[in-house]
Amino acid sequence: MTPTCLDHLVYATPDLARGIDEIEALSGVRASPGGQHLGWGTHNALAALGSGAYLEIIAPDPAQPAPAHPRPFQLDSVPSSRLLTWALRCEGIEAVVEKAAAEGLLLGEILSGSRARQDGTVLSWRLSSPWTLAEQGLVPFLIDWGSSPHPSAVAAQGLALQSLWAEHPHPTQLERWLAALGVEIPVERAERAALVAVLNSPRGRLELR
Repeated sequence: MTPTCLDHLVYATPDLARGIDEIEALSGVRASPGGQHLGWGTHNALAALGSGAYLEIIAPDPAQPAPAHPRPFQLDSVPSSRLLTWALRCEGIEAVVEKAAAEGLLLGEILSGSRARQDGTVLSWRLSSPWTLAEQGLVPFLIDWGSSPHPSAVAAQGLALQSLWAEHPHPTQLERWLAALGVEIPVERAERAALVAVLNSPRGRLELR
């Protein structure tokens, strides 16, 4: 995997404060506040992973009205915190989505999102649907930050991504979908699908899944 292709890892949790505390207890790094995703009913916190990537801790936002549609990343029903999916940074997102569709991989609608940082800076992006979660989230979604500053630049420091792989009951199928996006990570056969990341942290090696 080309390091610059990886944009971020998504750590989904029922409660943001709980997710932040969990990562801090495991790693010694406290994620920095991100912001609210207005209309989506979610909010997040971030920790940089090096090479322009970051870990996003995301949860339902009780300060927002319940959205008219389900929250992304299955956050309405996530029972406990886990590494759910990942995102690829991508320019020309339409062409990549079309190419993937020609290979049989459907990534869903291309959407727009935004949030305001605590310093007032507004970040805007375009992304393939975070509701799709192809192969239970093991196929990454795509994101294009356009002219917005990348979130990793101001995220909490101290973590570094050492390795990333997937576990899946049918590795060949997953490898085919990843190839359709021009990305490759190791895929191991396992009874249950899982995304696994190994991080270096102030408290040593940390495995998230």
